[in-house]
Amino acid sequence: MKRKLLVIGLLLLFGAVRMGFEEQLTQEHRGAFFRNAKLDLDLRQRLGQMGFLAALSGFRSIVADVLWIQAHSAWERTEWGRMALLFDTVTSLQPRAVLFWDMAAWHMAYNASVAALQDESQPREALRVRRQREYFKLGEDFLLRGIQNNPDRALLYDRLGMLYSDKFKEPCKAFEAYERASQLPNAPGYARRFAALQLSLCPGHEREAYERIVSLFKEGERERMPTLLTRLKELQEKLGVPPEERIYSPPPDRP
Repeated sequence: MKRKLLVIGLLLLFGAVRMGFEEQLTQEHRGAFFRNAKLDLDLRQRLGQMGFLAALSGFRSIVADVLWIQAHSAWERTEWGRMALLFDTVTSLQPRAVLFWDMAAWHMAYNASVAALQDESQPREALRVRRQREYFKLGEDFLLRGIQNNPDRALLYDRLGMLYSDKFKEPCKAFEAYERASQLPNAPGYARRFAALQLSLCPGHEREAYERIVSLFKEGERERMPTLLTRLKELQEKLGVPPEERIYSPPPDRP
């Protein structure tokens, strides 16, 4: 008991010493979209007394790393519910760590959703599909909350676009996510191309998408990926572009 009280006292002493430093960091973090970890009763219940005091005393990153390891172990044991709770706690402690949001969303929307669909203990396919959809939504929620805390980072918009495209089959939403990613300075090189391709699948936007794809095509070989060329050919035919105005004609099939 004395040892426990000593540890608590040291943690509180350390927290008191660094209060001035933390106040300065708070002002900087606000300017960088940082939303401080909510050290509330809910987080207190999830972390336990010692973990909560550690987080309160300035050890958020250490506590988050320990919980991240536990979440990885939960993934190995396919304990999806526990894994989701741990990821939620980790991201609450370190909201500016983009990796945590990214991996949490991936495990939910891809790994856990596949396991739910293949769960042989549930004989009804409709329930398995519904459970799979719930994991899609959990993945989406992690990405949306991650974006709220990191609106200046393209990675999470990129991952959100991939999720809407791969899992939800919603090209209009995928376009919006890729478009936002492409506007940020740290955007991946394919973001504009993916945005144009998703827009081409969004009903009523074929002409706008065609103009974007043509513009990308004119930029040179780097943008002339097979998917873009295939979609360009399809749009030329769908929009009835006259043969003499078409900028791309696929080579004839070899006999």
